[in-house]
Amino acid sequence: MSRVMSLAEAVQSTIKDGDTVAMEGFTHLIPHAAGHEIIRQGKKHLTLLRMTPDLIYDQMIGMGCADKLIFSWGGNPGVGSLHRLRDAVEKGWPNKLEIVEHSHAAMANAYAAGAAGLPFTVFRGYIGTDLPKVNPAIKFIDCPYTGERLATVPAHRPDVAVIHALRADKEGNVLLEGILGVQKEAVLAAKKSIVTVEEIVDDFGPRNLNAVIIPSWALGAIAVVPGGAFPSYAQGYYKRFNAFYKQWDGIARERDTFLAWMKENVLNKTPEDFARHVEGLRTAAE
Repeated sequence: MSRVMSLAEAVQSTIKDGDTVAMEGFTHLIPHAAGHEIIRQGKKHLTLLRMTPDLIYDQMIGMGCADKLIFSWGGNPGVGSLHRLRDAVEKGWPNKLEIVEHSHAAMANAYAAGAAGLPFTVFRGYIGTDLPKVNPAIKFIDCPYTGERLATVPAHRPDVAVIHALRADKEGNVLLEGILGVQKEAVLAAKKSIVTVEEIVDDFGPRNLNAVIIPSWALGAIAVVPGGAFPSYAQGYYKRFNAFYKQWDGIARERDTFLAWMKENVLNKTPEDFARHVEGLRTAAE
């Protein structure tokens, strides 16, 4: 497959400063390795899209990659705040971060509209909520058929979508199984995409009932990065590493401890180091 390349090459050739980048994965298959490579390459002035920004966006924001965040929930799942996100919003460190907040439903529908080539999405939502007061992109229309009051938001059309998947086959198709978010919709809505996978196989074999196969014609760069979703999990490959989510709260709370960790574990690593990096984190936390 000509689209298979190293992660470093994929990021360098696909993402440029100022791009709108969507990195999706819902608890499962979060593209951490790709986020680390974006940080290493010093990408700047990004607009980041994500339904649930958690640790990887905390790292990217703390390293000054982003000027804007469009999201529907942000936090360290099961632990608390994202301290680097808070520092950027509240104190402008390392640079001021603009935030645009939506509901989960709005984000999912906006990706679906982008995937369909539509300029905006229409859905039931936001009636009686306060989000329209802080997000002027949320507007309302009356259904021309029923008169029902409905919400609208602009479609998401990111420059680049980045996801982690389980496997790619020899033809360049990609398989996702287990808990799914909006990875498929994000890829179809984006102008370009990067997919990291655990491995390339001859055939996907038996599949779960909820399996999603994204066809090769819809994809851009594919990079083989075992462990690329860690510390989130990849079904059938490794479990969610809950201890690190707890550990991150202490690491990210202060700027100095955050920068020291990033230097040791991200800036001084390469994509090829990621599997060893994963093992190192497991050992350190245990």
